[in-house]
Amino acid sequence: MSSEIRRTMPLLSMSIVMQLTDLTARQIRYYEEHNLIQPHRTAGNRRMFSLNDVDILLEVKDILEQGVNMAEVKRVFAKKNESATKAANKEISDSELREIMREERRQANRMQKTSIRQGDLSRFNRNV
Repeated sequence: MSSEIRRTMPLLSMSIVMQLTDLTARQIRYYEEHNLIQPHRTAGNRRMFSLNDVDILLEVKDILEQGVNMAEVKRVFAKKNESATKAANKEISDSELREIMREERRQANRMQKTSIRQGDLSRFNRNV
């Protein structure tokens, strides 16, 4: 199981998150109302938080303690989410992919080994 999957698993109850972050339940619900976190809901409608949610709450707490208002906090997180979305949606062009494959092959030849992907991709492109 990858680290990212583990960090997004909803494992922590409200009381545990309150202890970890030193925030009140009301503060945590307020940040949820402002869409800074989106905790998972159980069948009984209880909030369950991930490690990522705790990190966000701690970051919000730190920013607010510096005297920044809530509107600015929301702007900071919106910009951060926008950057992450752009990075996730960036597609590699065919020419960029070919160049990456050529560089991997050059490095493999220098080390006198076969590229990890060479066998998998050779059936698609004979000129790799």
